[in-house]
Amino acid sequence: MSRRRVAAPVVPPGPTPVDGGTAELLGDADRDGSWVLLVDGTPQSHVDLTDPTHLEFEYVRRMGHVLDLAAPEGRPLDAVHLGGGALTLPRYVAATRPGSRQRVVEVDEQLTGLVRTHLPLPRDARVRVRAADARAGLTALPAACADVVVGDVFAGARTPAHLTSVEYAREVHRVLRPGGTYAVNVADGPPLRFARTQVATLRAVFGAVCLLAEPGVLRGRRFGNLVAVASDAGLPVADLTRRCAADPMPARVVEGADLDRFAGRVPPVHDADAVASPLPPEGVFGR
Repeated sequence: MSRRRVAAPVVPPGPTPVDGGTAELLGDADRDGSWVLLVDGTPQSHVDLTDPTHLEFEYVRRMGHVLDLAAPEGRPLDAVHLGGGALTLPRYVAATRPGSRQRVVEVDEQLTGLVRTHLPLPRDARVRVRAADARAGLTALPAACADVVVGDVFAGARTPAHLTSVEYAREVHRVLRPGGTYAVNVADGPPLRFARTQVATLRAVFGAVCLLAEPGVLRGRRFGNLVAVASDAGLPVADLTRRCAADPMPARVVEGADLDRFAGRVPPVHDADAVASPLPPEGVFGR
């Protein structure tokens, strides 16, 4: 699956003011042609310009598995990405599913400009980026326009409250075509109350939900990233399980009765009582 390219030299501009703070591009000393985007010291994205199919961050690799299984191999997708960062997953979809039409909603226009200048997209990538709040950008999209929606939105190190509610999930559902898939990054730590509310919230809108995460995070031993996957069609649980188990840092797929036990009696969250995801502890995610 690796597709290495010859990338033009990147000259990082150093710490750069953007709408959301201070951004910086750091070269990956362990992988030529790769860069890490940080905002206010928090790693936001990893990009390999010579091989866009390489997904360094573990939770992003799990999202890649979801994208791989969203349609037959190689078939173009209509994808919506809420949160752009360094456009890691749009690059991945462009490489693995040529001809895909992709829309990115990223609120930080200055950050997008920095990324597109210094980490340019391949010329054949059909990726459009709109500067807007994720929910406002989602609401502006027509119904049934996407095969997949990916959510990975942070203000600093937290997901904003208005992107965690039933009302927001209904907007995602409206934009998806029948049988479409939603994958969202959920950052949480002990006692995982935020993750449990997100599972309950998605279950209030979608017919099928599962959760992908490392065992240590699922057991509440440490803070980390969980990926929630939702659809009205049956989810490819067996294939996801195989792929997640084979990763360098294996993850579990939680669904069915196990997900019932995980969610417990936590109710769904609505706009009126929604809260942002918890702030990571010091030393986590570069804080």
